[in-house]
Amino acid sequence: MYCMNACNLPYSDVNKIDQGPRTKACGWTGECRGEGWISKTDRCSRPGVDSLLRTLPWRHALVQRPPETSVYSGMSKEYCLYDSGYAGDGCPTEPLKFPNLVTGFNVNAAHASRTALYTRYSPSDWQANNAMLYNGTDCTRNTAELVRAEALRLVRETDDKSSRGQMDSGKKLGERLTDINYWKQEIMKELDLKVHESHKLLETRQTLERMIKELDGPLHIAQENLYARESRQGVDLVHDAAEQALLCEIETIRNWQKKLCQQLDGINTHLAQGRASRHELERDLQRKEQAYQIDTGAAQLNNNSKDISFHSGIEKVDPTVSIPETWSGFTEALLKRSKLERATAQKVHAAIDNLLVQAANECWSAWNNSNNALTLRVAELLDAKNKITCHLSKVQQELYDMEKHMEIIRKSIEDKAPSLKVAQTRLERRTHRPDIELCRDEAQFRLVSEIQDINETLEQLQRKLVEVEAAHQQLLKTKACLEHDLKIKANSLFIDREKCLGLRKSFPISSFVTQRQTC
Repeated sequence: MYCMNACNLPYSDVNKIDQGPRTKACGWTGECRGEGWISKTDRCSRPGVDSLLRTLPWRHALVQRPPETSVYSGMSKEYCLYDSGYAGDGCPTEPLKFPNLVTGFNVNAAHASRTALYTRYSPSDWQANNAMLYNGTDCTRNTAELVRAEALRLVRETDDKSSRGQMDSGKKLGERLTDINYWKQEIMKELDLKVHESHKLLETRQTLERMIKELDGPLHIAQENLYARESRQGVDLVHDAAEQALLCEIETIRNWQKKLCQQLDGINTHLAQGRASRHELERDLQRKEQAYQIDTGAAQLNNNSKDISFHSGIEKVDPTVSIPETWSGFTEALLKRSKLERATAQKVHAAIDNLLVQAANECWSAWNNSNNALTLRVAELLDAKNKITCHLSKVQQELYDMEKHMEIIRKSIEDKAPSLKVAQTRLERRTHRPDIELCRDEAQFRLVSEIQDINETLEQLQRKLVEVEAAHQQLLKTKACLEHDLKIKANSLFIDREKCLGLRKSFPISSFVTQRQTC
C-alpha cells in the first residue's frame, strides 16, 4: 500500500510519522492520503487515478499529518477516488474537501525548540565572520583594480589588433582581387582565341562538306560512263584501258570521300571538345566574376558600413573547397587544355588544306587519265572503223568480180550445151547405120572422145562454179560480218565519243578547289 499524500511513500514510513495506520469507518485499513485511502492494486487498475493524483498539490510528509477526510455515504469497502469523466454508478460526484493548511495541524513545541537551537552561532563565529568579510572586501577591491588595469590594456591591444587585422584582411582581399582579375583577363583572351578558332573550324568543315558533295559530280559521271559502256556490243565489250581508268577514277574518288569524311568526323570531334572547353572557361569566368564582385564588396566594407551584421560562429564553418595552389592550378589547367586544343586545331587546318589540295590533284589526275584513255579508245575505234570500211569496200568489189565470173562460168556452161547436143546427136544418128556400116571408125572414136571432153569440161565448169559460188557466199558472210562489226564499232564510237567524252568536257568541281589545285 502507498500513501497518496506523501509522494507515494510506503506504508511503513507513513506509520512511523503518524504513529499507526488510519482505519476507515467501513473497517478497511490502508495508508492515508489526504483525500482518501487507496490500495496499490486499485491505484494501478482504476482509470483516471494517476492523472488526478498528478494534479494534487505536493505536501511534505515529515511535518504534516495526513488530513482527516469525510466518509461518503453509500460507498462500499473501498474509498472511490474518481474523475468526472470516469464516474461509475453509485460513486459520489461532490468535490473533495481539504483541511486548512495554517490551522489544520498541531506542531510539537519541543521539536520546534530543538530545531531553532541548531541554527544559532557563537561570538567567535560572529567576529571571525566579520574579519573574513573585511579581508574579502580588500582582496576583492585589489583584484578589481588589477582587472581594470588589465582590461584597459586588453582594450588597447584588441583595438590595435582589430585595426591591424582589418587592414591585413583588406590588403589580402586586394591581392585576391588582383589575382582574380589577372585570371579573368587570361580567360577572356583565351575565349576570344577559342571563338576565332571555332569559326575557322566551322569554315573548314563547310569546305570539307562542299568538297565531299562536289566529288559526287565526277563520281557520278564516271559511273555513268561505266554504265554507258556496258551498252557496247559483241567483241567491243572489252575490259580495255578506258574501263580500267574509269574504275581507278571511281576508286580514287571514293577513297578521298572516305578520307574527307574521316577528317570531317575529326573536325566535329574537335568542335565538340572546343565547345566543352569553352563552356568550362565561360563557367570559370562567370565564377570568377561573381567572386570578384563578392570580394570587391567585402573589401569595401568598414566599421561604418550599414550592411554589416553579426554572424555568430561563421569562423567555425569552413565551406572552402580549394587552396590558392589548386585554385590557380584549376584555371591554369583549363587554359592549358584550351591552348593545346587550339594548337591541335591549327594543325588540323594545315592538314586539311594539304589534304584538299592533294584530293583535288589526284581526282583531277584520275579525271584526265580517264579522258586520255577514252580519247585513245575513240582513236582506236575510228581506226578500226576505217579499216573495216576499207575491207568492206574491197569485199564488195570482190563480190562484184565474183558475180561477173559466175556469170561467165554459167555462160560457158550454157555455151557447151549446143556442142554436146551436136556431138551426142551425131553419135546417136550414127547408131542408125545398117549392119556392117556400124563401124567403130575414127569418126566414132572422135565423137565419143568429143562427148567425153565436153562432159569433163562441163564437170570442171560446174565444180568451178560451185567453188565460185562458195567463195561468193563466203564473201557475203564476210561482208555481213564486216557490216555488223562496223555497226558495233559505230555504236562503241558513239558511246565513247558522245556519251562518255561528251560528259567529260569540264571538271565538275568548284573554283575553290581549282584555286587550291593551282596553288
